[in-house]
Amino acid sequence: MDGVAHAVGGTGDHIHIAAGLRATHCPADVMREVKIESSRWIHEEPRLAGFVWQEGYGAFTFAAPDLEAVRAYVLNQEEHHRVKTFQEEYVAMLKRGLVAYEEQFLW
Repeated sequence: MDGVAHAVGGTGDHIHIAAGLRATHCPADVMREVKIESSRWIHEEPRLAGFVWQEGYGAFTFAAPDLEAVRAYVLNQEEHHRVKTFQEEYVAMLKRGLVAYEEQFLW
């Protein structure tokens, strides 16, 4: 899709992708393609039976000067989650971004 994957990392239950996208990219379209192509690969290469993506996703923007800090964050998820759970992290990101949410719909 002509984007740039700056970093991809995660744990057993979620991933983070730091990517540079074009102004014409729609996040929903990008995530649909990421899920389609990665699902195809997961079922064909390591052949992980039963793998499925969750229905939703979260997308956050960051400024170009923050790229290296975001890359380090994405690439160090295992270490990061020794201190904070994914759920705690996600809610904190929503709050920091002033995103209204209802917790009953997050999980």
